[in-house]
Amino acid sequence: MSQKILLLLSVLFAAVCLAFLKEWSERRRLQRNIREISDKLSHILEEDTEEKVMSFNDSEEIKRLITQVNAVLEDRQRRKAEFIRTEMGAKRMLSNISHDIKTPLTVILGYLEIMQMEENTSPFLGKVQDKADQVICMINQFFDLAKLESGDAPLEMERVNLNEACRRNILDFYQILQEWESEVEVDIPELSMYVYGNNSALDRILFNLISNAVRYGGEGKFVGISLAKEGEQAVIRIFDHGKGIAREHQAHIFDRLYTMEDSRSREIQGNGLGLTIVKSLAEKMGGTVQVESEPWKLTVFTVRLPLLKY
Repeated sequence: MSQKILLLLSVLFAAVCLAFLKEWSERRRLQRNIREISDKLSHILEEDTEEKVMSFNDSEEIKRLITQVNAVLEDRQRRKAEFIRTEMGAKRMLSNISHDIKTPLTVILGYLEIMQMEENTSPFLGKVQDKADQVICMINQFFDLAKLESGDAPLEMERVNLNEACRRNILDFYQILQEWESEVEVDIPELSMYVYGNNSALDRILFNLISNAVRYGGEGKFVGISLAKEGEQAVIRIFDHGKGIAREHQAHIFDRLYTMEDSRSREIQGNGLGLTIVKSLAEKMGGTVQVESEPWKLTVFTVRLPLLKY
């Protein structure tokens, strides 16, 4: 009798162990599936892909979870596509509006020039023309930025010599810096560096940043430009010892239409588009632009562009 009981207990123990092992194995498999789903979802979100989550599992709970996750992903992708279409439409509309405003303003400026050629013209006429010039400059910047962001003005890319571009642009300001008795520091190596970019875009970036430094370096009596290789990148730095940019503004200085309360913003940014255009052009060439500033000590605008390897 005791042997039968022992046998029965052994069978029961074995059955319990098997049930436990099966439950443990199923739980481990479920945990592995959930981890795989989590990893896949993280990949989709980080890489911003249009993939869906898939898992080969017979669990109804897992199937329902995957269905809900994919429904959320589809809604996210749909909203993203709608946002892109809306944004592109707005940018194209801005480009068209800028062009439509620019045309009559150009005509007005032409008439103002003719009127100023006449005798006994009002001294206020010159002031009107100055303001009209400011408006058309603003419209031109809106137009250029709108074309860049809408993709209507693709850059023609070619092999560009950075050394020549840096020398050419700093020379454009050399005479005025001498007249202001400002110290000029130029550190451009003899060995040429090349990037895959656009000459006109690069000139515009450098002209914009150097002209800013000239205006504010005029107060600090110092303006500089340097070109160096850092890893696989060419690094251009334009710096001055002027008033600088407060820390709280530095993270937003390249944002569209961002302006500050002080005179630096009014002169450097004007309508808040100049530096936005600089950033957009740098990014079109695969680069970046950033600013670091300690007022009255050193303000540095840094442009990084990927170097050509040949």
